[in-house]
Amino acid sequence: MSTMTAPAGALRRDATVIGLVGLAHGISHFSQLLLAPLFPWLKDAFAVSYTELGLLMTIFFVVSCAVQALSGFWVDRYGPRPILFAGLALLALAAFGFAASESYAMLAVFSVVAGTGNGVFHPADFTLLNRKVQQSRLGHAFSVHGITGSLGWALAPAMLVPLTLAFSWRVALVAAGGLICAVLGLLWLQRRHLTVDLADAPRPVAGAAPAAAGGDLGFLTIPAVWMCFAFFFFYAVALSGVQAFAPEAARLLHDVPTHLAAVCLTVYMVSAAGGMVVGGFLVSDPARCELVVGVGFGAASLIALVVGFADVPALAVPVLFGAMGFGAGIAGPSRDLLVKRSAPDNATGRVYGVVYSGLDIGQAIAPLVFGSLMDMQRPAQVWLGIAVVQGVLIVSALNVRRVRRTVVVAAA
Repeated sequence: MSTMTAPAGALRRDATVIGLVGLAHGISHFSQLLLAPLFPWLKDAFAVSYTELGLLMTIFFVVSCAVQALSGFWVDRYGPRPILFAGLALLALAAFGFAASESYAMLAVFSVVAGTGNGVFHPADFTLLNRKVQQSRLGHAFSVHGITGSLGWALAPAMLVPLTLAFSWRVALVAAGGLICAVLGLLWLQRRHLTVDLADAPRPVAGAAPAAAGGDLGFLTIPAVWMCFAFFFFYAVALSGVQAFAPEAARLLHDVPTHLAAVCLTVYMVSAAGGMVVGGFLVSDPARCELVVGVGFGAASLIALVVGFADVPALAVPVLFGAMGFGAGIAGPSRDLLVKRSAPDNATGRVYGVVYSGLDIGQAIAPLVFGSLMDMQRPAQVWLGIAVVQGVLIVSALNVRRVRRTVVVAAA
């Protein structure tokens, strides 16, 4: 009886932690798209260009990058739970602030607030998963984490656009703030499941990097950490292009009706979530994670070229968005395991903070580039950029593998 109860209890505890962390991660991604789906309305309301709207996303992600690098140290020192709660509270404040904004400058100020809140999630989330979930379930934990992130991205346009059409963009943003507050309240009620004993050493993963010497900053000398940083930078550039401007670029290229273009991003994100379910099983063997990344992003890159340069019927565009999202989603859990296998056992929060700051830097730069292409009326070049960067991701993943193997062999 007891031998069966213990595994069942461990499974229930792991599932609870995975679910709570996934819910918080979904809100983080939802909040990243508080403004982008509303660009057509904000452009008219504040009389700004696409480049100026892209600058708001740049502000968000520049701030998030700086906070993310710092929050890794805070998580390792104070624990992930208080940092996670602070991030959610700041995102709620930013949503209400966006709703009340009367000028472009106010939007910029609350983009700073939102970026500060967003910067804490990856170090806090992955520290919780790596510390509290059994290693045999980490692949599925990473899969759920990625799925909830994609669903958060999918929820943003699906929620904000209908509310804007029915009421106004201000009402939509108030509703978003209310949703964030509800999730914060739920996590507060379940806070006992998010407690981490900082005295407990994290569990190593087979093939992972050795523990870093040199104090708090010793992990910065590990080459694989910086290769992961580069990988996430390029990943973010491609993703930002898809999120901010790909639906509008596809609409201009293929005469897609406005209502159909509006659902393309949601289709992409829901399909990416489905791909991550498959990716969670594929990553059960950590040795093949680079191969999974290569296949997933290779397929996504080819589809981007088709959308950008082939004569595609308007009704086929959402289908292609879905196929591209599925390919990128398959690579998601393997992408996160790349970092786990490259992180020394004594610096989990710090490594995730630095590596995922590459994600923020990419998302800070990309909107300016893609926004400028849109202002120059070059939508096909937007899709070319997305395809090229997704191709670069394959090379980056293989470089992470090569560098990590070199370090592990040298340590042995």
